[in-house]
Amino acid sequence: MRSMLLAACAVQVLALPALAQAAGEQKVDDLHAIGDDIVVTAPYARSRADLLSGTSVMTEGELRGALQPQIGEVIARQPGVSATSFSPGASRPVLRGMQGERIRVLTDGIGSIDVSNTSADHAVTIDPITAQRVEIIRGPASLLYGSSAIGGVVNVLDKRIPRAVPEHGVHVDAIGSVASAADEVSVAGGIDAALTDTIVVHVDGSWRDTNNLRIGGWQLAPVLREHALEHAEEGNEEAAEEAASRGRLPDSYTRTKTAGGGISLITDRGMLGFSVGYFESRYGVPTRPTLGHGHDEHDDEDEDHEDEHGHEHGDVSIGLKQWRADVRGEVELGEGFLEKLRVRVGYADYTHTEFEGGEVGTVFDNQGVEGRVELVQAKRGAWNGAFGGQFYIRDFSAVGDEAFLPPNETEQFGLFTVQELNLGALGIEASGRYERTNVSSSAIGVSRSFSAVSAALGARYSLTDGISIGVNASRAVRAPSAEELFSNGPHIATQAFEVGDPTLAKEKSWGLEAFLRGETGGFAFSLGAFASWFDNYIYEADTGLEEDELPVFQYAQGDATYYGFEAEVSAPLFDAGGVRIVADGVADYVRAKIDAVGPAPRIPPLRLLGGIEAQSDLLTGRVEVEWSDKQTRVAAFETATGSHTLVNASVSWRVLGADGPATLRLSANNIFDVDARRHASFTKDYVPLAGRDVRATLSLSF
Repeated sequence: MRSMLLAACAVQVLALPALAQAAGEQKVDDLHAIGDDIVVTAPYARSRADLLSGTSVMTEGELRGALQPQIGEVIARQPGVSATSFSPGASRPVLRGMQGERIRVLTDGIGSIDVSNTSADHAVTIDPITAQRVEIIRGPASLLYGSSAIGGVVNVLDKRIPRAVPEHGVHVDAIGSVASAADEVSVAGGIDAALTDTIVVHVDGSWRDTNNLRIGGWQLAPVLREHALEHAEEGNEEAAEEAASRGRLPDSYTRTKTAGGGISLITDRGMLGFSVGYFESRYGVPTRPTLGHGHDEHDDEDEDHEDEHGHEHGDVSIGLKQWRADVRGEVELGEGFLEKLRVRVGYADYTHTEFEGGEVGTVFDNQGVEGRVELVQAKRGAWNGAFGGQFYIRDFSAVGDEAFLPPNETEQFGLFTVQELNLGALGIEASGRYERTNVSSSAIGVSRSFSAVSAALGARYSLTDGISIGVNASRAVRAPSAEELFSNGPHIATQAFEVGDPTLAKEKSWGLEAFLRGETGGFAFSLGAFASWFDNYIYEADTGLEEDELPVFQYAQGDATYYGFEAEVSAPLFDAGGVRIVADGVADYVRAKIDAVGPAPRIPPLRLLGGIEAQSDLLTGRVEVEWSDKQTRVAAFETATGSHTLVNASVSWRVLGADGPATLRLSANNIFDVDARRHASFTKDYVPLAGRDVRATLSLSF
């Protein structure tokens, strides 16, 4: 940890004098003022139309309408996005069929610094109820944030470090929600207050409590339930109980609370801000069914254990805590070659405990620091660009009988640049990144070092004023993570025996992406197709073997191919008398194959989503239908997933008028209470999605 602190201090000491001296706020950095056509997840804000990668933006209002305990579920209806859906308490984004170490989840451009990338059962330490904006970048543009963003970036923006002086001196945001599927109650609030013309303070907090989730049918997927029924017919009572489980998902409760505060100095030439935050969550982990083969070492005596909050749960639950500190600085540099300097540093101390019944099983500790410096070049004619550096240091340890990963350290340093030429109708963009990664575990005497160079080159052409086409090609290289290299043992939460390979080589890929997008007469569309060809693709495969009565999952490498498409469209149907009716749709598909093995595991199937929305100054109503195809292209020892159709509806009422501070939203999701499962989920065969969920949300902003 000493090296972490020294690195963080070095960046701050070098940058803070300049930042403090000039410490402005650009209007584009005020989260309430950014339109959904502007993307700030880049060294400089850019229009979505100018980006050469697939991009989605969820604004504050959209986030309020999609509230769920984990960020993966919140964004799962966006193009090219699914979720791991391990449990209601742990769900990470899946982009273009990729998850885990290929997706970065960021807080204002800096990693969440937790262990959610370590395993699907680990929660992301970001409470969506406090988010102001989410930006999703798919494709080559994400490489600016590290090789572990090869599949994409999800950047969650909040107001913990104030970016603007409140217009009236004080600004208050508050939200409360109740929902039926999990008996959910959640509240959150934040206050920004100007102490002077240039100093702003912020405080916020949130609390959420849910019970076991109601589901739209049997807990077990058909193939597992069939096996359980076979054992039940032989007189096995445990199998009979598992086959009969329906209506509620056992051990799926969640309880989360957060608190934080920040302070910023904001002037005409820049800003400098600091924040501290606390995240705590306790959630149940649904148990893999035994199908009549008996319990493991934890018997029935633990099944009805109640935790300190009175929630009943069985064998496994997870409790985690994270303390975090962040620095954000930005300064205008004048009229020379460089226009702006940005600095972001985040440090987090994370502890995660896996409980087996009422006893402590394994404790994970993770201390990490990440820093990023961006230098934005002054625009010179058609030329614009930026460059910078980034570092990430992690010290990880696990103690307990199921410590499947030995203590290890990761040090990563990178340099990056993006350069663009705007030649009228033609735009050309090039980006590159050099990265050095050291991964070591003194406990097993293994140390690996990797150098990686990634680059992308693309062009876009404007066919008309609002319609453009584009293509880009990329070469990406990713170093294997500590989890992929060093895992070797039982992991009770995922109920798997995980085995890494310390000899893994770098993962390399060529990528190609093409798009057609535009807007004309209120009609907007975006069509994109992509393909990636991997050498030494790292994957975790079910071997069909057992160790310690758990299925063995082994990390391996092979050549692989991913390809697919994403489409998004919005069309006005009616606009008169203060009422506007809009139809919109999303479609996405990905197909992936590991050459020597067959279909890649947990790849989402074809998905179609369509909606009609009526909008007015006071009321907005929406009805949508989401259809997911069955997935029968499965990896070895992986089961197929059936298709499902979800019907959702909502209505929002601006209580005190169009410019009023209060909005009441009523929504009903999965109205017909169908059995729905995400194929991208590790636990899909015994953790279905929520059944019918009626939700009421009241938000205030004044």
